[in-house]
Amino acid sequence: MTTIGFIRHGSTEWNRIGKLQGQLDTDLTEEGREQARLLGLRLANESWDGIISSDLKRANETAQIISSLSGIPFIRTDMRLRERKYGLVEGTTVSEREERWGAEWKLQDLGQETDSELWARWMGLETEILRDFPNKKMLLVSHGGFIVQVLRVLKLNQEEFLQNTSLTLLLRQSDQWELQLYNCLTHLQTTSESRV
Repeated sequence: MTTIGFIRHGSTEWNRIGKLQGQLDTDLTEEGREQARLLGLRLANESWDGIISSDLKRANETAQIISSLSGIPFIRTDMRLRERKYGLVEGTTVSEREERWGAEWKLQDLGQETDSELWARWMGLETEILRDFPNKKMLLVSHGGFIVQVLRVLKLNQEEFLQNTSLTLLLRQSDQWELQLYNCLTHLQTTSESRV
């Protein structure tokens, strides 16, 4: 059985101020790096075979920190794990989007990647993972909009907002994925005494 652990990257400044990042390449904040360190320490106590990351800086750095602290091999970056492309709305806040394009901006063609385009990215990557890493446990460091859309199409979507450095587990059973864990943040609830 193949297991996938989806990890959303650590926090960025744009996360904090509510700007839509999309495929713009933003950096982690110190808080984001600390979130990744805590997740790396948690995963050091688990058994994983490798990490594949989005090539965007915020995901790649999250993956590198996790790998260095957990000992889980970093295999490669993959553009197919990038965040959804949001076109003209990338780099804007909700109020800026509504001011420029109105409350129904999501319904307009502003250069956003379609659901089917995003799904095609996932299908290609999923096929490779199942072929190249059969019965392995793989961590995929990606982005909230991408992960949530994959879960939606797999009919595994949840209502709860996907948090930075959350861990979501999918187990492959009988040619379909089962959701084992969603949006888990136990590593961020660690007390300062237990971090030593």
